[in-house]
Amino acid sequence: MTGGGAPLVAGVDSSTQSTKVVLRRLDDGTPVAEARAPHPATEPPTSEQDPLAWWLALVEAFGGLGTAAEDVIAISVSGQQHGLVVIGADDRPIRPAKLWNDTTSAPQADRLVHDLGAERWAGACGVVPVAAITVTKLAWLVEHEPDAVAAIRRIMLPHDYLTWRLTGSHVTDRGDASGTGWWDAAGGAYVPELLASAGAGRDLAGCLPRVLGPAETAGTVTAEAASALGLPPGVVVGPGSGDNMAASLGLGLRLGELAMSLGTSGTVFAVADRPSRDPSGLVAGFADANGAYLPLACTLNATKVTDMIGATLGLDHVGLAQLAVSPETGAGAGGAVVVPWFDGERTPNLPGATGMITGLRPGTGRADLARAAHEGVLCNLLEAADALAAVTPGLAVDGAADGGELRLVGGGARSTAYQQILADLHRGPIRIPDDDEAPATGAAVQAAAVAVGDSIDEVTDRWGLRAGGRVIEPQAEAAAAADEVRARYRSAAAAAADLAP
Repeated sequence: MTGGGAPLVAGVDSSTQSTKVVLRRLDDGTPVAEARAPHPATEPPTSEQDPLAWWLALVEAFGGLGTAAEDVIAISVSGQQHGLVVIGADDRPIRPAKLWNDTTSAPQADRLVHDLGAERWAGACGVVPVAAITVTKLAWLVEHEPDAVAAIRRIMLPHDYLTWRLTGSHVTDRGDASGTGWWDAAGGAYVPELLASAGAGRDLAGCLPRVLGPAETAGTVTAEAASALGLPPGVVVGPGSGDNMAASLGLGLRLGELAMSLGTSGTVFAVADRPSRDPSGLVAGFADANGAYLPLACTLNATKVTDMIGATLGLDHVGLAQLAVSPETGAGAGGAVVVPWFDGERTPNLPGATGMITGLRPGTGRADLARAAHEGVLCNLLEAADALAAVTPGLAVDGAADGGELRLVGGGARSTAYQQILADLHRGPIRIPDDDEAPATGAAVQAAAVAVGDSIDEVTDRWGLRAGGRVIEPQAEAAAAADEVRARYRSAAAAAADLAP
């Protein structure tokens, strides 16, 4: 440590849109500095990024932290899940990474499920392939770019790539590995049969990263990386994880508790003490970053839907939120329904689907459309939450029955409309943490744990991450209408599904 201040830890979140870095005090987690840098935009169905852009964004973000970086003693990386990074003999990416929201591998997903069967996939690794899952992207590469497959020397996920750039270590963690489709969360091992199902025609097992446990370190920052980032020598690097696993750490989530994240995509996830096996494929049986499990359901379409409706109405997200909860409309949006499958959908698995707006009448107004857009996104996610609850015994998701509290994070969590409408539809309290960068904070928690040998729970308790924030209570009249709103949404979604190719 050369800066002379209190020891700091750095948490990195490399998302689809940007790289965010937060610096927190090691002792009590007080935020000290943060910075971010953008990534190249993507336009699904083809969604790809050059991994080098993530590294350059990390360098740029650290450049915005000033001299505070000189007091960092440990760092850990959270990254967008599922992206396929392939590295050649020259230690450079062979091609751009295919990201989680690239749906071009949907035919390969169908083929993989057909070949082995959904029951076999769920039993072998807890994940039934859809277009988002990494193994489908490898299968796509096999069919479309066999020369690239022949050149592969290392296979990585996005967070693995940044950890590798930091340390030179080709490693991953159990949380992110559990989203590949070739690593079993329950058995804690790679499954060669599933990797081979991609059809590479060569044994790629030796190209996979070593899987680290929650308390293991990936190494220390190399001299080259330290110079690029303005870090002192000897900075310890944690194992990192996927963004949802890191968000769980940042929330201090404990067994049986549910969280929802609203960003480009939407996710619902919970900490469980046993792995999930869902042959329907709606719920992914992931591992978490703390030695337990993280059953998760993901939708492709979340805040981008309300952004698009807002742009159509000539409003930014703040103006749209205000209109959605204005006296001009109410629960059910006057009968208007938005099915938010604008980029196809993962839950339900309809990669070729499109969005739908239905229930319009002569009296339908701008406020009704604003409300319907928010309700559609949230109803879609609550359908995913119901699927998650069905395979996770003891999970509290129905606020009307047991008062279960739901934590809401992500960019959409700042929206007053999303907050209130979710509380109404959930019929229970919604807690909005003070910190809206849960994945980056979770990465910082992990960095602190590996730096001093504490457990994750000890760090989250010491930092007070489970307390604080605001609680949004449901409005009685709107909550009473929740069943009707959700039933109307299910009917519209069924009609949209019938039209999907």
